[in-house]
Amino acid sequence: MAQSDHVLYGSFEHDYVTMTRGDGVYVFDEAGNRYLDAVGGVCVVNIGHGVPRALVAPGVSVASVADLTTYGLLTDVEERERRDKVLRRFSNIYAPAVGAGQLMDYLGQTGRDALRGADILKAAPEQYSSSIEYANTGIGRSLRDIAMTHLASLGSRIFYTQHGSYDTHAGQAVVHNKLWDELSGAVSDFWDDLREHDADENVIMYLFSEFGRRVRDNGSGTDHGAAGVAFVIGPRVKGGMYSTYPETRAEALDQGDLVPNVDFRSSYTAVLEDWLGIDAVPIVNGSFEKLAFVGNGLATANGA
Repeated sequence: MAQSDHVLYGSFEHDYVTMTRGDGVYVFDEAGNRYLDAVGGVCVVNIGHGVPRALVAPGVSVASVADLTTYGLLTDVEERERRDKVLRRFSNIYAPAVGAGQLMDYLGQTGRDALRGADILKAAPEQYSSSIEYANTGIGRSLRDIAMTHLASLGSRIFYTQHGSYDTHAGQAVVHNKLWDELSGAVSDFWDDLREHDADENVIMYLFSEFGRRVRDNGSGTDHGAAGVAFVIGPRVKGGMYSTYPETRAEALDQGDLVPNVDFRSSYTAVLEDWLGIDAVPIVNGSFEKLAFVGNGLATANGA
């Protein structure tokens, strides 16, 4: 596989590997190399609109649903209209760069796979029962749906959702407080839900910021900066701070921004290799120092 053709961002042409046998959630090629089975069931679930670019890779089944509790109420016509609207948006963004025909073939299959996977997820709400009352917020509903799908044992290994917007150029003090209240409450409810069902030991949660903020405020908020933050949560995570607290002194900044001191691919490598049990090199496109925050072995078949 070409160095630039890595899985993290995907591309339109890949060298495909022939699998010869399977064992649980893993498949093996002719040389005995082990891979996570991303085809059986619904491997990846996005709770949100569309299919995030980070989740698009050939041969990986991704289901995308905005709200599981209402998805099953939509008619086939409504779902087709929603899918076509999303694909038109993607086409307008990417077609000028790669060509409309090739793009629509690729996105068409991606859209069909996402809807096919979403149909499988319709069973999750029917099986779900919990005493936990999630807050009626976007992130509360999203984490409830993730818990619901995980508890349905549909073979999903990776769940993805978003919360925001933290792009607080103005009114940051008020907005930030509200956002963190929503997030912390939803995260607490999510883990309470999993513990109630004895389903928390096989899950880790990775929270990350899309981009950092500048150290100096602009009067009522902060502008785009560098160096983000990430949190890893779960009973099998070895707690601690796997970095050093960033310098905030003016002379220690880079053009007003915090200086990153850990490559995000180091944490990705830990999750991929120590939790999912797969080689991180072709995914993060290189070898990076692996942070040691994952403890007590690999996730099992229904891990997430």
